[in-house]
Amino acid sequence: MADTTSSVGYVRNVRSPWFIVDGHLDLAYNALGWRRNYRRAARWNRAQEQGTIAAREAGQCATGLPDLVRGRVGIVFGTVFLEPARKTMGVSPLTYGDAEDAYRLGMAQLDYYKRWAERDHHVRLIGTQQDLNNVLETWGLYTPPPQRATYTYTRTDTPPPCHRVGIVPLMEGADPIREPRELEGWAEQGLRIVGPAWTGTRYAGGTHEPGGLTKLGRELLDMIASLGLILDVSHLAQQALFDALEHFEGGPGHLIASHSNPQRIIPTDRHLPDRAIGMIAERGGVIGVVLFNKFLRKDWGAGSKKHEVTLDDVVRAIDYICQVTGSADHVALGSDFDGGFGAESAPRELDTSRDLHRIGDELVMRGLSPQDVEKVMSGNWLRVLRTCLP
Repeated sequence: MADTTSSVGYVRNVRSPWFIVDGHLDLAYNALGWRRNYRRAARWNRAQEQGTIAAREAGQCATGLPDLVRGRVGIVFGTVFLEPARKTMGVSPLTYGDAEDAYRLGMAQLDYYKRWAERDHHVRLIGTQQDLNNVLETWGLYTPPPQRATYTYTRTDTPPPCHRVGIVPLMEGADPIREPRELEGWAEQGLRIVGPAWTGTRYAGGTHEPGGLTKLGRELLDMIASLGLILDVSHLAQQALFDALEHFEGGPGHLIASHSNPQRIIPTDRHLPDRAIGMIAERGGVIGVVLFNKFLRKDWGAGSKKHEVTLDDVVRAIDYICQVTGSADHVALGSDFDGGFGAESAPRELDTSRDLHRIGDELVMRGLSPQDVEKVMSGNWLRVLRTCLP
């Protein structure tokens, strides 16, 4: 990260009325693997990547720090993500062959977030309640004490000197954790959310690789619970998913699906059956809706066009989770922008992160109360962080 100059200033006239939390962005993977400069806007990166392998394999960049600030996306869950070499056929820029490879590359991603926060006053790593407060205060928001059960905010009269984007580190696929007891060291380095699988790992079956929790997987879940970390069940294979929902002993709110859609809409093992949606809600958890067209319309695929999926499909996924759980308390956004697909594979109305506010606007137009829309756009994720962060 040789470029240490700031590319974002305080933006006084942001159109969106919504403060937004995005529950899933693969920032470190793309920055270190494809050399994307997330301190710049998405369209700047697109211009730099024209005709490159990054544009071909990763798609059109859909996010960047200026897009997050201008879209009032003040908090994101930034992933530590790697692909196993057996799955990539040499295409992925960051792959691992064994646990030692995964540990080294995973630590490099966590270090990327730490260095970014150290060098850029617009970015802060969130690991504690105080960190969370500090970020929210830069947006003119006041958060209640931790003992409050619900999240509310009020606007202050004096605008802050600059907005900050807070990053909560999330591990997607736990192979970088060489053994369960090592998780404590990762937590000390700032990791706050752990997803045991992407594809299958040493800990659990994953997407397209069926299986349950392994013995190591059960030990890992016990460590997650004992350390007060958050378990992310996205990408767990069906057997592993229900093993985890039954085995995990973390407290209320400590169980989430950062980026998963209803299986009733997209009937594959990548998504959540109704029973799992209900069990996550019963534990006070939250499900982040993925904004990938293929995960919003089952008939969308190779040869389909961006405009064929719209905010109608996003609202349908959000509404379905509300119907299953009985409220708007357990659904949020987990865009997964730049997570193996580009802006050309996101709904018609969404080009970059600065467009996420359109989802809130659409929900209001469909009759959802402003209070419930606020929950979807940020309040539910903030409740989880308020409950779980030390």
